[in-house]
Amino acid sequence: MTTLRYEVTGRVARITLDRPERANAITLAMPSELAECVEQANLDPAVHVIALSGSGKGFCGGYDLVEYAETQAPNHDPSEPWDPVVDWQMMSRNLRGFMSLFHSDKPVVCKVHGFCVAGGTDLALCSDLLVIAEDARIGYPPARVWGVPTSALWAFRVGDQRAKRLLFTGDLIDGRTAHEWGLAVEAAPAAELDERFEALVQRVALTPVNQLVMMKLLVNQALYSQGLHATQALGVFFDGIARHTPEGYEFQRRAAELGFKEAIRERDSPYGAGESRP
Repeated sequence: MTTLRYEVTGRVARITLDRPERANAITLAMPSELAECVEQANLDPAVHVIALSGSGKGFCGGYDLVEYAETQAPNHDPSEPWDPVVDWQMMSRNLRGFMSLFHSDKPVVCKVHGFCVAGGTDLALCSDLLVIAEDARIGYPPARVWGVPTSALWAFRVGDQRAKRLLFTGDLIDGRTAHEWGLAVEAAPAAELDERFEALVQRVALTPVNQLVMMKLLVNQALYSQGLHATQALGVFFDGIARHTPEGYEFQRRAAELGFKEAIRERDSPYGAGESRP
């Protein structure tokens, strides 16, 4: 593993995003390593529940796009024809890695501290239960330019109105609001987050594995019947399209000219200082 740590303690398999020097940003390796860990936990008869968390100052800062955005990335030259299937193949592979959490036989409880933004929200929303620090920040700023959430779970988790409120603006919400909106099952003061998270994980771990598997399959079926897979197919295609709009090409040009972080600041400045952090 180059991006994650995996360990089992008692009935709990613990998956930790482990790139703190890069805000646990997602690389092409991370989704496949995540799926490996989930499969390992599912095959371990001693494991009842998976605990997902991030090391360092925050849970996940999204995709590690600095190099991609600051160079002329393959399939992103506005003077050349765009092949949408190239983007589809890349992002659908990543989505399969994220959705390993959702499809996991055993429940996944996710802990968010600090920040959970952009692609990091795919990890959190694909988990079954979310416990978040009250002062954490979560949202999808690439909705402003250059991204569409491939997991497409926002409306399923918070309803259409609140999903539109977040995705029409790219704004972030804090952990208290995430709890109020039903995105998180619990919000705790930062100093109590670990304790509250562990208490929930251990309580879930008391339940027999066979019961947990049946309960998860039962509840997930409701989301399948609402068209989750079709919605995600659109999300993956739209994410590729978002990088190939006039605004998407201009964002990449500015990232190459100014650097990715400065391009982000420029993108977000009309929305007000402090509203988003990629």
